[in-house]
Amino acid sequence: MGRLRLQNPGINPIDEESLADIDTDQSPNPPLDNSCCSSSGHALACMINSKVSAVLAVMRRNVRWSGRYASTADEYLDHSLIQSLKSLRRQLFSWDTSRWSSIDPTLYLRPFLDVIRSDETGAPITGVALSSVHTILALEVFDAGTAHVEDAMHAVVDAVTSCRFEVTDPASEEAVLMKILQVLLACMKSRASMVLSNEHVCTIVNTCFRVVHQAGTKGELLQRISRNTMHELVRCIFVRLPDVSKSNGKLSSLVEMAGIDKNQAFGMSQMENGNGNYGSLTIPVDDSTVRLEMPNGMKIMVESYGIPCMVEIFHFLCSLLNIVEQIGISPRTNPMALDEDVPLFALRMINSAIELGGSSISRHPKLLALIQDELFRNLMQFSLSMSPLILSTVCSIVLNLYCHLRIQLKLQIEAFFSCVILRLAQGKYGASFHQQEVAMEALVDFCRQKTFMAEMYANLDCDITCSNVFEDLANLLSRSAFPVNCPLSTMHILSLEGLIAVIQRMADRISNAPPRSRQALLELDEYTPFWTVKCENYSDPEQWLKFVRCKKYIKRRLMIGADHFNRDPKKGLEFLQGNHLLPEKLDPQSVACFFRYTAGLDKNLVGDFLGNHDDFCVQVLHEFAGTFDFQDMNLDTALRLFLETFRLPGESQKIQRVLEAFSERYYEQSPHIFANKDAALLLSYSLIMLNTDQHNVQVKKKMTEEDFIRNNRHINGGNDLPREYLSELYHSICKNEIRTTPDPGIGFLEMSPSRWIDLLRKSRKTSPYIVCDSQPYLDHDMFAIMSGPTIAAISVVFDYAEHEDIFLTCVDGFLAVAKISAYHHLEDVLDDLVVSLCKFTTLLNTSMAEEPVTAFGDDTKARLATETVFIIANTYGDHIRTGWRNILDCILRLHKLGLLPARVASDAADDTELPADAAYGKPALNSLSASHIPSMGTPRRSSGLMGRFSQLLSLDTEEPRTQPTEQQLAAHQRTLQTIQKCHIDSIFTESKFLHADSLLHLARALIWAAGRPQKVTSSPDDEDTAVFCLELLIAITLNNRDRIFLLWQAVYDHIANIVQSTVMPSALVEKAVFGILRICQRLLPYKESLADELLRSLQLVLKLDARVADAYCENITQEVSRLVKANATHIKSQMGWKTITSLLSITARHTEASEVGFEALVFIMSEGSYLSPANYLLCIEASRQFAESRVGLTDRSTRALDLMAEFSTD
Repeated sequence: MGRLRLQNPGINPIDEESLADIDTDQSPNPPLDNSCCSSSGHALACMINSKVSAVLAVMRRNVRWSGRYASTADEYLDHSLIQSLKSLRRQLFSWDTSRWSSIDPTLYLRPFLDVIRSDETGAPITGVALSSVHTILALEVFDAGTAHVEDAMHAVVDAVTSCRFEVTDPASEEAVLMKILQVLLACMKSRASMVLSNEHVCTIVNTCFRVVHQAGTKGELLQRISRNTMHELVRCIFVRLPDVSKSNGKLSSLVEMAGIDKNQAFGMSQMENGNGNYGSLTIPVDDSTVRLEMPNGMKIMVESYGIPCMVEIFHFLCSLLNIVEQIGISPRTNPMALDEDVPLFALRMINSAIELGGSSISRHPKLLALIQDELFRNLMQFSLSMSPLILSTVCSIVLNLYCHLRIQLKLQIEAFFSCVILRLAQGKYGASFHQQEVAMEALVDFCRQKTFMAEMYANLDCDITCSNVFEDLANLLSRSAFPVNCPLSTMHILSLEGLIAVIQRMADRISNAPPRSRQALLELDEYTPFWTVKCENYSDPEQWLKFVRCKKYIKRRLMIGADHFNRDPKKGLEFLQGNHLLPEKLDPQSVACFFRYTAGLDKNLVGDFLGNHDDFCVQVLHEFAGTFDFQDMNLDTALRLFLETFRLPGESQKIQRVLEAFSERYYEQSPHIFANKDAALLLSYSLIMLNTDQHNVQVKKKMTEEDFIRNNRHINGGNDLPREYLSELYHSICKNEIRTTPDPGIGFLEMSPSRWIDLLRKSRKTSPYIVCDSQPYLDHDMFAIMSGPTIAAISVVFDYAEHEDIFLTCVDGFLAVAKISAYHHLEDVLDDLVVSLCKFTTLLNTSMAEEPVTAFGDDTKARLATETVFIIANTYGDHIRTGWRNILDCILRLHKLGLLPARVASDAADDTELPADAAYGKPALNSLSASHIPSMGTPRRSSGLMGRFSQLLSLDTEEPRTQPTEQQLAAHQRTLQTIQKCHIDSIFTESKFLHADSLLHLARALIWAAGRPQKVTSSPDDEDTAVFCLELLIAITLNNRDRIFLLWQAVYDHIANIVQSTVMPSALVEKAVFGILRICQRLLPYKESLADELLRSLQLVLKLDARVADAYCENITQEVSRLVKANATHIKSQMGWKTITSLLSITARHTEASEVGFEALVFIMSEGSYLSPANYLLCIEASRQFAESRVGLTDRSTRALDLMAEFSTD
């Protein structure tokens, strides 16, 4: 088979200059002079002439045409079709082509249209004529400004939609059908399409749909092209809807002028009965048409197309979904046998119409009514289809409806999530895995919308008449993310993405919000009828925020009351009275509204209460019946709605009382059906009996329709009810059982016809839809509900995950949770998050691998968790409370492994004392040489990170040191990088910025981590930990000198406990003694009000065990001397000087310390600079101690006597 060879297979580059030339020469609307217009018109005439020649050529090829006329030269003998074509060819070049727009398009279109209409032409001829018309339309030979364009467009549509031709073979027939579709689509895409009338647009859609229907028996190509064309037609029509809403208002006004009822759409009757017979447009198989039933409305049919045809076309698309009702699909049947082709085709076109129409639909009541009722009802049914394609398309449509029309679809959206998503996404109640996956994907898409969850909470969870959709969806996502005895699956990851999307939206809203104070608790101070609470202004966030919080509080209390009621009805009502939800003295209306609007009540208890003979119960029953709206509702539908709210009691007297109340209410609202309320009561009884007869398996002989009609003779005031009315009731009960509780096999509430009617009625009265913006108005309440399950779910996925991308997703979730918790002051939530994260660091696991540093460096999860913990500690430390203990456990583990920076235990004054290269502790970790690979098998003892290697080397052998592998070096490097990213030192050096509560908890955590000191020698590890914790405690104390009052008592008690519990010298008591001295030395100049407390703390030194005091006496004396010399002017009280002189006097008996102590005393007394009444006698006494001391030289005793004599004389 030959191939076409390309001389140059590449594409030559286009330089910018050439491109500019092309753009200049071929601009879409260049200015035309007369010569250019003339040239253009001449070209159009040539094009049309070529099309005429093409049609004539094809006609002459046919024996039928060529044989008849070829022998004569008399043109008048030609067929009229050929005559019109030849006439057009003669006239073309005689027209004034310079004024082409003034030429009537009908003149050059009619010959082609005549060929298309003729039933004498074959498929090839008709096809060429259609192609010619398509070319004329595609090239925009005429537009809306052309003379007589309306007649021309109408002629094209009339001719093409009534096209006739002789079928010679299937292929040619399909070709002609394809060209018909092309021409119709070209008509709608043409700039002249705006002159088409509503009738012509409906005719185009009808014709296209007939081709779609006929294509079912023909080739696949025609099927695909016809459906694609139909889809494109819908897009072309509905893309104009936003423009029609702005500029074509006259079309909408004509609907009102025609006198059409506002509740009746074109060709559509509203559904008012719940018998399954919904108002719909029947599309016959042989003659599928879209009819505009417009009494006295013919004017609309000749206007430029707009809303009327869009309404009818949309109704027609919805009617294609009614196949479900015809087949009788239910949630318990297997609809796989149902051909998904037609509904899927219709759903996709509906989706496109909604995408293009957008929010403009809300401005047209008839379109909106179709969506609220017929479309959404069909979507609810098709969403339970076993076909993943149909379910996915339905979910896409609902998402588009939410984005554009959620304000008008509040209860419909609630029903979709309650009856569809929550049922399918759990994978229970017969849902397949594919259904579960599609439903979960749809839910995640909704969660990614910025305000979806916030609006669900505000509009549904905070409405006592609606279900808790937000709470149910959040719980669903949390549960679905948990892997139960199985590895992670796509469903778990999908649920996690949805969960994180929800909290990420909350975190995003925080970025746009000002700082938030703590939210006050809401309580009701007095009784107010809870069903009457209203919002004055839904456009004011302050007002609706207060309103929805109040409603949510009421809803929570009602549910708690329902729980009490289910255990004991009397106590349940008393609980509600105590919470001001019911009056102190119960009235029938309040109790009735409690039964009507509270979810979770035991229906058996409610039924028994309502059926009770007590006068108060009877009054409650009638008030309860009065809460229902039965206006213009069929009796069986009203009875279904009434009995769904409670369980009908079994006793005949209770049944009678219940039905009497129902019948009275029904007759009150529908008096035109029955002669009196007794007739409604008798028929209601009859329906209950019929329901039992038809749906009780123990009844073998079923009641027939004739039996039912005969049983209800003469009940309407002595007259008969219409036979058709009774027959309708009979078939409704036979098809759909009256149930008072959900079917156990279903598990979720089904959207029955009666419930749908009730939903539509409620939607007219429900509170306005609250549109949330980017502010976190309700995020505190929402996050408080979902925080616990969310942290648990993310943690479990993080634990089970093995891939880094999932790790990072979880980390994003953890950080979002931390951000939200901190902003909304949910400290308990943040502590729980810290506890959970610390477990993943592996630092709390003391039984780690033999080489923990290597293991830590190789564990991506542990390193990410560690980084996340310290990011949270540094960023949101103000809001951490008990979580500090877990963070300190991690820090202590890193300390034992020698991985902490040396500056961790430093205070602000020490920052300048650290050498530049002392970034890390013993030894420095910047070097990656073999000699610095860390030891991770044992805690730090001899040389920190070198400890492990010192153990590996035998002291009595001279074997060479084992060199680390490249893997160990890499792991060590990763460990170092992780620790550097953590900025652990910032927790303590920046502690001066922590809120007071957080700082106190940090100090208490340090004290707790240090443990209680022991009189006997503790293990080196315990002592090292205690010393390190004390260092950190002293560091934060010095860093918070301006807030020393917060910390001082706890710090003092801890150091005192160490001093008093130690009997032998140790690093811990050394750190305690010199730490207290250091605190006094540093803080005395700044806190004169605390000077006495600080100096009194030095008395702890006097309480040291003698062995401990002797060991550190010289160093203690030096520190006391420095303190005196630096702060003598700040010591003013007698108690303070007494402590100082007591410390100096003790040194008189110590050989090494006496000299330093005496010099300090001399500093105080020399020249009398620092002597005062507060310390005079104390200094004389101290001098006497040195004079009497037998330690030291005689000269010092003499000097002491001289001091005494000098100041005694003075």
